[in-house]
Amino acid sequence: PGQWEYQVGPCVGIDSGDHMWMSRYIMLRITEGHDVTVSWDPKPIPGDWNGAGCHTNYSTKSMREKDNAYETIMKPMLDNMAKKHMEHIALYGEGNDKRLTGAHETAPIDKFSYGVANRGASVRIPNETAKNGKGYFEDRRPASNIDPYVVTAKIFDTTVLDLNGKGAGKGGYAPKK
Repeated sequence: PGQWEYQVGPCVGIDSGDHMWMSRYIMLRITEGHDVTVSWDPKPIPGDWNGAGCHTNYSTKSMREKDNAYETIMKPMLDNMAKKHMEHIALYGEGNDKRLTGAHETAPIDKFSYGVANRGASVRIPNETAKNGKGYFEDRRPASNIDPYVVTAKIFDTTVLDLNGKGAGKGGYAPKK
């Protein structure tokens, strides 16, 4: 067994989902020719290891460009993500409870946290973002088996639409039950 990490992007909007699905397709086609099996399970083999996530880097134009965006834009977004933590977790991949244990650079599944350069937080703020006061953040909670369209929609709904009074139930994204 082995584990491979790769990245898609940078992408705008739902392009990240398109790129993710195409990358998965290409990986499956390549591996089938080599008798290799791919698993998207966040913890396909039990044990004392971190599992497989789909860390999602996220930013908006104002997060990247406005001075002091970390304090004035990102922290309110993160506070709203904390309030909706379990809504996010419900959409962040089946079996994610096996991965988000609080060990091995993961946050506990039932507790939201964020921090600068903190790889054990739910959301990591890169050093450069904190230093420059603007940039992006990394949601470390999504599992390797996510639907990228659902995850990006939920993050956008929580960080933009909700904060502008247009979230779920107000014309924004609402997950199907």
